[in-house]
Amino acid sequence: MNSDVPEDGNAFWAQKSLLEQKYQIVLDKVTPHTKERWVFTGVALILYFVRVFFAQGWYIVTYALGIYLLNLFLAFLQPKFDPSLEMDMEADAVEEGPSLPTRSDDEFRPFVRRLPEFKFWHSATRSIVIAFMCTLFRVFDIPVFWPILLVYFCVLFTLTMKRQIRHMIKYRYIPFNIGKKSYGNKNFN
Repeated sequence: MNSDVPEDGNAFWAQKSLLEQKYQIVLDKVTPHTKERWVFTGVALILYFVRVFFAQGWYIVTYALGIYLLNLFLAFLQPKFDPSLEMDMEADAVEEGPSLPTRSDDEFRPFVRRLPEFKFWHSATRSIVIAFMCTLFRVFDIPVFWPILLVYFCVLFTLTMKRQIRHMIKYRYIPFNIGKKSYGNKNFN
């Protein structure tokens, strides 16, 4: 006998699959709208900070969010193929003996990010929403002396960005399009 009512387990997985498909459709629709996506994320971050400021709590959640966003930003700035590792591999190859040349110094190598812009945006927005949801529960409001966390985060940010900028200067890569030559028709749509 065949019934139209699905089992409880199958109904759950069917609803989960339907929600995942709807979520993916929304992501597919917002993908080409880069500025609007980042404006939304910026507004969400401002709303989060307003919530934390007026509630006077959830500093640990905010610190964790800051560290996570800093890690995402660093992955966004770094190349997928680290030039320092490539130079180490070349040095090892020289020690092993002569080999045929595999690339030219004048060869065009586009900058490929370790973390693409869309994944950076998606992870950042999702983390801000999760942090905002954490502010709805008192269990995540752990009492701490927030100025220490702020100073530690500022020191961590400064040292990390200093190291990253030195790496960018040493291996001569620019992760942004500012100051780079642009070839082709600028009116191309």
